[in-house]
Amino acid sequence: MLTRNSRWLLIALALTALVIALVPLPATLAQPADRHFRIEASSFEYTPPVIAVNPGDRVTLELVSTDYVHGLYIDGYDLDLTADPGQTARLTFIADKPGAFRFRCSVTCGPLHPFMIGKLNVGVNWLLWRAAGLAVLAATAIAIPRNRATFKDRLRGALSPRPRGPLRVTARTRLESINNCK
Repeated sequence: MLTRNSRWLLIALALTALVIALVPLPATLAQPADRHFRIEASSFEYTPPVIAVNPGDRVTLELVSTDYVHGLYIDGYDLDLTADPGQTARLTFIADKPGAFRFRCSVTCGPLHPFMIGKLNVGVNWLLWRAAGLAVLAATAIAIPRNRATFKDRLRGALSPRPRGPLRVTARTRLESINNCK
């Protein structure tokens, strides 16, 4: 049974959860800017492996290959770039599609070629922030005591002293308990 204050608190938490889950978020927080990234491709990895930009940014990627011929293909944007060893290849585009996109090597460069991937994040990960907000609300709702008297009684019972005194277990009491179980 909920107390009056607990009911109002749960209603407030439910309304806050609806706002977090359903209210549309702003499309952009920052003005579009020119962003430059130097990506080194070597030994089946990209450095840096993750690139984060804001929607509307003008992104310039410089791909530098240090060992073999490597490529860079960005899923969702259909952009391809190839760099020879020791050479730099450039590609400029507008990050107009929000979301997370994989980029991968587009030139077969060895046995671990399929695992040469990276990630392009365009925009803030609002889903993560919404999930975190809902998790905090859920934890708060769980912490609300359902019945104050019961909660106090449970607390009092947990803090009450236990009976003291020696507990004597002898062979006779053991045999009696074994015989009682039969």
